[in-house]
Amino acid sequence: MELPNSARAVVIGGGVAGCSVAYHLARLGWSEVILVERHELTEGTTWHSAGFVGQLRSTVTQTKMIMYSAGLYPELAELTGMDPGWHGVGGLRLATTPERVEESLRLAGAGETYGLGLSVLSGAEAKEMLPLLDVRDVRAALWLPGDGWLDPALLARALAAGAEKLGVRIFTGTRVTGLDVVGGEVSGVRLALGAEEWSVQADTVVIAAGAASGRVGRLAGVDIPVVPIKHQYVVTEPFDVPSSMPTVRDPDNIVYFREEGGGILVGGYIRTPEIWDTGNPLEEPRTLFAADMPKFQESWESAARRVPALGRTGIVKVVHGPEAFTPDGEFLLGETAVRGLWAAAGFCVHGLAAAGGVGKIMAEWIVDGSPEYDVFGMDLRRFGGHARSSSWARAKALDSYSKYYDIVYPGEERTAARPLRRSPAWVRHAELGAEFGEKSGWERVNWFESNAGPSPEAGGVPGRGGASEARELRETEGVGEVQEVQEGGREAQKAQRGRETRGDREARPAGWAGRVWSPAIRQECLATRDAAGLFDQTSFSKLEISGHQALMRLQRVCAGQLDRPPGSIVYTQLLNERGGIEADLTVTRLAEDRFRLVTGTAFGVHDAAWLRGHGLDVRDVTSAHACYCLWGPRALDILGTLSDDDLTFGYMRAREISVGNVPVLAQRVTFVGEFGWELYCPSEYGLTLWDALMEAGTPYGMRPAGYRAIDSMRLEKGYRVWGMDITPETTPVEAGLGFAVAKDKDFLGRSALEAAARSLACLVLDDPRQVCLAGEPVRLGGAPASRVTSGGYGHRVERSIAYAYLPAGTAPGDRVEVGVTGTWVGATVVAEPLYDPASDRIRHLPA
Repeated sequence: MELPNSARAVVIGGGVAGCSVAYHLARLGWSEVILVERHELTEGTTWHSAGFVGQLRSTVTQTKMIMYSAGLYPELAELTGMDPGWHGVGGLRLATTPERVEESLRLAGAGETYGLGLSVLSGAEAKEMLPLLDVRDVRAALWLPGDGWLDPALLARALAAGAEKLGVRIFTGTRVTGLDVVGGEVSGVRLALGAEEWSVQADTVVIAAGAASGRVGRLAGVDIPVVPIKHQYVVTEPFDVPSSMPTVRDPDNIVYFREEGGGILVGGYIRTPEIWDTGNPLEEPRTLFAADMPKFQESWESAARRVPALGRTGIVKVVHGPEAFTPDGEFLLGETAVRGLWAAAGFCVHGLAAAGGVGKIMAEWIVDGSPEYDVFGMDLRRFGGHARSSSWARAKALDSYSKYYDIVYPGEERTAARPLRRSPAWVRHAELGAEFGEKSGWERVNWFESNAGPSPEAGGVPGRGGASEARELRETEGVGEVQEVQEGGREAQKAQRGRETRGDREARPAGWAGRVWSPAIRQECLATRDAAGLFDQTSFSKLEISGHQALMRLQRVCAGQLDRPPGSIVYTQLLNERGGIEADLTVTRLAEDRFRLVTGTAFGVHDAAWLRGHGLDVRDVTSAHACYCLWGPRALDILGTLSDDDLTFGYMRAREISVGNVPVLAQRVTFVGEFGWELYCPSEYGLTLWDALMEAGTPYGMRPAGYRAIDSMRLEKGYRVWGMDITPETTPVEAGLGFAVAKDKDFLGRSALEAAARSLACLVLDDPRQVCLAGEPVRLGGAPASRVTSGGYGHRVERSIAYAYLPAGTAPGDRVEVGVTGTWVGATVVAEPLYDPASDRIRHLPA
């Protein structure tokens, strides 16, 4: 079969990812799709996959993708007559510690919201299901009847056969030698078929080359941070293991196993993984490494304890091959910086299970402009420019792999490849005992441990505590800095628990919500309510758009009305064609032809790409400006001591002022529901501005504060968070954001906005110590109705707050139940916002 000179789309890679993308593109009606594979189908990283399919994952989208994939197999069998290799034997997930039992109960609650029909079993019940198990230390087990495993080669071949049935042409033995890029857009692929070279013109190219995706991306000058890591499993000799044996995961002992040929396949995520350090991964087909049984010893011994028969059974095969890991252990999907060049890579951990869902998402994205599901957590653009660093990607990937089976508590921070991006005031934060978190490479303050004590009297200086009691940190270089800060913070938290008052202990949330917590959070909230809080939001992404067509083009993509005088601030959303929310941001009109957009720390690359895709010229100025937020009833007094400018300009207005010697853009906007400003200055003034504000604010009782306080206070005001409360799957009407939608103009997605069948509701839990963390199931009238989008404790209103989408017609006063770690807690639907419902504290000058 001869290669064509042109194609509508070229898919690079003949594993499950590439075959699924090609199949789904053809199913959406695209003709002239070709798939090229360097070797034979599946001979890269697909063929040696262990094939586990666990439907319940940590995010809504992951779970939807795998559930979709499971439904795809009968369709493939009917279309092709080929067995896709599905073994629907169900799955057991064991828990041997109290902490893992808690995790299992949370997972079971999430499973209810998907209708997965899972059960929580005792160890004895798990043994009845699988008599081979030793369950003496098993405290609980999750039974997921929809789980199972796949034969990777059979699945890929069935997808390929389905694609061919729909007109896709597949060329094996075909090597990619180059990618042509013209004016920032892909224009074709250069190929070598044996000794013959060929060029195929195409304006859509998908890189799905597994562990080789990074190398292929570099042919076009783009970075796809795939890190090949060696992964190992073994297969035993047969010993009459039934083919109906369920899959088993034992995460406390870092091992998984299933039936294979009458024996058992045993694998695990070891603590000391090793990178496959090569410049040309997958150059040879079916790459395997020499067996390394000493590294595998812990997983094998764990399996032998769990299944004693393994101690009497020989190993007949060791499979030690490359797995395409990513910096955060999640897929890399979406369009690269080169228009028309897409990636579907990084199929680590659950790639085979989600292969069908990946193909669906990618095809919808390419054909329709946006997929049905919210895929930001998998979007290649979730990383900033630092992702091009191989040392950063490797450090993060190794950390992600080695801790894959660890329990990840909400709010828990990892320290690999940190610190990286730091505010000008970082050194001051460290001196005050900051407990740092990380987002998109930025070091951000979660809270200041120095605030954990009682509120200081006016005129006092917030005490130093936590990490700073042990050391005076200065702004020096070195990869150990953040580990030192975090270790000090953890030590301080342990010490703080010992110093906690009875009131502190009573205030600590029950269960998981109280694990990564400090009484400092409450003190920061109350200081902001009663005096002022100073927050460092330098990490927030800042995008600028200018030119004579800037307003016209922004009007088209923003749902809000932007045609307002210079100095105006507009809160708005960017919508897709379905009316779903692709971004949530503020737009400040700096001049007639110049606008600044401020969006979340992790969303800048994504939002800029969305805007560029709709014809706007966007400049990312995030690093050019520090941003400190001064909020609270004494904010006017504090800033007044530093500025001779008129500070009484109105809410949602911006003005250039001087603060001391520093030029500042002051914006009257808030995310905590208190009077004050976002204060922007050029980064070189950032440390000076922070010091000036701290010196001026301390006599008024102001405290420096962190993001955990912001999250508490924004819940009290009903402010939404993109990626949680609002996503590309929700509309402004459903989310209660209709006030931000312009009635007097046309914009992208307007025609899709209809009366909502559901709406985002505010819930107050009966037990204030039971605090939601997102994902908890919600029952209405005793029946499953929804899941919590976000939750927390409101210190100003003394309530445990949660948000969830409920059927239209649900009204304040209605009762629901929320499942918090296996306990059903009563809750009431309430009118929002809970705090300052008339927004008097925001809109009016402090008395």
